[in-house]
Amino acid sequence: MARVKMQTARSTLVEPVAVAEDLLRQLEGGETPKLVTLFASRSRDQLALNRAVRERLPRGTRLVGATTAGELDNRGIHSGSVVMGALSGDFEVGLGLGTGLSVDAVNAGAMAMQRAAQELGVRQADIDARRYVGLVIDDGFRYKKEELLLGLLEKNQALMLVGGGAADSESDPQCQSAEIHVDGEVTTDSVLVALFKTSAPWAALRSHWYQPLGERLTITRVDDSATRALEIDGKPAAQRYADMLGVSVEDLEFGKPRGFAAHPTALKVGREYFIRAPWKVLPDGSILFANLLDEGTELELMKAGDLAGMTRAFFQEELPRRVHNPRATLLFHCSGRMWYAQATGAADAIADSLRHAPTAAGMNVHFEVYSGFHINTTLTVLAFGEN
Repeated sequence: MARVKMQTARSTLVEPVAVAEDLLRQLEGGETPKLVTLFASRSRDQLALNRAVRERLPRGTRLVGATTAGELDNRGIHSGSVVMGALSGDFEVGLGLGTGLSVDAVNAGAMAMQRAAQELGVRQADIDARRYVGLVIDDGFRYKKEELLLGLLEKNQALMLVGGGAADSESDPQCQSAEIHVDGEVTTDSVLVALFKTSAPWAALRSHWYQPLGERLTITRVDDSATRALEIDGKPAAQRYADMLGVSVEDLEFGKPRGFAAHPTALKVGREYFIRAPWKVLPDGSILFANLLDEGTELELMKAGDLAGMTRAFFQEELPRRVHNPRATLLFHCSGRMWYAQATGAADAIADSLRHAPTAAGMNVHFEVYSGFHINTTLTVLAFGEN
């Protein structure tokens, strides 16, 4: 029999030592954890919190974590707190940190994966995708996911990756920043990989609340940064998108109830739809995307469904089908998804849906990673079980 399980704890105390002691007190009586995750509000003193927690953990327990735009557990979605997950059982984990993300993201990703694989004593090319899975947390405000993913998967494209960007509840883009915890280090402008090896059941999953409309659009012209769609279907991008939805250009911006959040685009890969939502309309009539764009890319137009109901069904139906006897879930919940839930009055319902998840710890993130793709408006999940 092989299993991975998790205990969780949450603290709203302020002083770092008191927080650490409060969290670890809640874990008393459980198995000694092999890995602890620490999801902490950006308002916290991360270095002091890290030091207080690290000093109180067993020497052999690894520690990873990140700043958040909200902390998740089975009781809901919280603000200003610290959520801890303590994973134990039949697994090994190697940690890798890649720095200099904003300077050379491909190299940062490659560096992180190389170090994680070295800790497990495995060549990257020899990693068996059936027994290994990578958890990725990056500094989300560097907007380098697609480049860092190239580095992470450079020597083994079959490896499954899942995670999201360290975040901040600050809404002003000029003031946003993020930090990542790796054992006793707190860092920024970097990417973390936690590479798991296990014979226990596991799955990397993703859940969104969209369905295809049956309409497609083609990105026909992009700017030099490859982040702005200048033309869609040969027409000015924002006006073409608005015309397809039957709304005004002013209605499009993400977070408004009839715009990009309600009707994003998706990249169809096989039978799956990976959400790649537009973000905002710029003064020149172009559309800024969170993802890199290629001219000629065909995207599916999507429509929103029941956000909370589909999330609840994901936890109750899809996840147990994919993971036998699920015992632990690490959750990476899109901050944009949270904004939309708040704008449409669904925030309480989406928070309540988390009580249906197997034991859970996670955070609201700044964009997500799933299956080697940079996506958004999605809940990505790493789940472990027991056989």
